[in-house]
Parts: sequence; structure tokens; C-alpha cells
Amino acid sequence: GTCRSGARGYEVIRAVLFDVDGTLYRQSPLRALMLLEILAYGAFRPASGWKVAGTLSVFRRERERLRGKGGGTEPLVRLQYEVVATRLRTTPEYVKAVVEEWMFRRPLRYLRFCKRPGIEPLFESCADLGVRVGAFSDYPTKRKREALGVSPWFDLHLAGTDPEINAFKPSPRGILHACALWEIDPRTCLYVGDRPEVDGVAARNAKARFALATRGFNRIQNWVEMEGER
Repeated sequence: GTCRSGARGYEVIRAVLFDVDGTLYRQSPLRALMLLEILAYGAFRPASGWKVAGTLSVFRRERERLRGKGGGTEPLVRLQYEVVATRLRTTPEYVKAVVEEWMFRRPLRYLRFCKRPGIEPLFESCADLGVRVGAFSDYPTKRKREALGVSPWFDLHLAGTDPEINAFKPSPRGILHACALWEIDPRTCLYVGDRPEVDGVAARNAKARFALATRGFNRIQNWVEMEGER
């Protein structure tokens, strides 16, 4: 069960690893829906609404600054909240509570409406070819995959904050860790993401292959099926 390819000297694809945020679902409509929810929340609690919005903005910005700085002894799962708390002069516990509520829990109800078309047929093609399917994202993936209704297809789910990885993309550590768990050569792994400057570079750093999700899952499915017939 392999997906054959002669491109760049790679002979087969044995696994497809997916980014989640912006890849399995579109982020623009989700962020628009969440902005409306924050505005509605702030209409009744103006001070709290502004504080939540400001915390989320700083958290996203500081998260980007942490790219490529992981892999050390300090756990990113804690550091990501501490740097924001220091900047905002609040507590890491408050930052974590806001992020958990507004980035990890509340968006789940909207994910099915933002799901990219063509996901299931691609998963079915991978299953037919015996190609493994997994998820690796900077953020935790399990609850999002469940909300999207695609969990049964995945046999691996990883995040950059996992202790075994402790690095955000474009570090290759997550992709390499997935390949190690699958016991495959990284050159036989296809990583699917939505940001060439982050996901694509991570794949290149890991010597894996890369497909851009924003070009369409139908196109990726056709490519996988074509390569599988060689």
C-alpha cells in the first residue's frame, strides 16, 4: 500500500501528514465568526471584551515570535503563556484561560461550516492506497478533528507543544517525530499545509514532500491517485 512517485527522486509516499489550522478548515470565515462573538460578548461586558481581544492579539503575535526557538529545555506549552503574561502584566493562568476559552473551545462549534471541500475523498483515496494519515499542527489537533468529523481517518495526532517535539514550525521536529513513530523515511512523507513560508519550509527542513492545501484538496486527491497508479 504505497503511493508511487518519481518526483525529486522519491519513490513512494507512505504517509500524508496534515496541518490543521487553515488547512483542514478555512481560517478567514472562522475568525469573522469569532470576531462577531467577541463583539457580542463585549457589548455587555466592554472592559472584559477589550481585555479578551487584546490578550488574543498579543498571544498570536508572541506565538509567531516563538517560531524556530523551540527544542530547548523550556517547555513551549508554558512559555507561550508566560511571555504574553509578562507583556500584558497579568498572570499566565489568565492568558491560558482566555486562550482555552476563545481559541480552543468556542471556535469548535463553527468548524464544520468552515471545513474545506474535498477532505473526505482525499482521506478515502489514502485509505484505498494504504497510505497512513496523521495530523501535526502548532496547536493541539484532537478536539478540532473531532469537531470537523474527520477523526476516524487519523492514526496520529501531534502538536508543536507536545513534550517530545517542543518546537513550532518551520522547525522540522514535528514532521520528523511523526515519521519516526510511523517508522518511515521522511522522504516518503507528504506534508499538507496552507503556509508555504512555514509549513513548506518545515517540510523542506525535514526532507519531506509538501502540498499546498489552498490549491484545493481535489487537486491533491487527483495527484495522490495518479501517483498511486504508477
